[in-house]
Amino acid sequence: MEKIKISQAVIVEGKYDKIKLENIIDAFILETNGFGIFKDKEKLSFIKKLADERGIIILTDSDHAGFMIRNHLTSAIPKEKITNVYIPDIMGKEKRKTVPSKEGKIGVEGMSKEILLEALNKANINCESIEKGEEVTNYDLFELGLSGTPNAKQNKKKLLKKLELPEFLSTSSLLSCINNMMTREEFLKMAKDGID
Repeated sequence: MEKIKISQAVIVEGKYDKIKLENIIDAFILETNGFGIFKDKEKLSFIKKLADERGIIILTDSDHAGFMIRNHLTSAIPKEKITNVYIPDIMGKEKRKTVPSKEGKIGVEGMSKEILLEALNKANINCESIEKGEEVTNYDLFELGLSGTPNAKQNKKKLLKKLELPEFLSTSSLLSCINNMMTREEFLKMAKDGID
């Protein structure tokens, strides 16, 4: 499937927002875990690092909670490293929910592909349409002893250190990061040359 390539890291509130965007864009997408970002100093430090290295796009819901999270991030990161993307106020509820949110607004996860692309365009995000090359997969990580093997935890920790990534990254976030940082061939070569 053709996706829109975005070089900046995209910061969203939760996993359903991330899942929605992964179907539309090819970018490193990181969740704040909602208000969890207020207490997670390691994750905030990682977001600052991403902002410094490649810039970040903040794409939170248009409700009060979304703006609180956005304001927390913008107070901690230089403004020139941030691109704010805003979704419109659309009343309703997401399909997976039984009742609407407190304010009755649909969040990022409930927006259509067209609305999200329009929001990115309005923010002048440099989007190029690409055909994705072969990616690093869970099976590759398993084959390299980075997942599902006796020493996987230690090996993954060494890899995260080598890539200068925080140790809290889940395997799916690690895969996303690797696939946005390098090609599959570059990763396999790095792994064969030794992760130590």
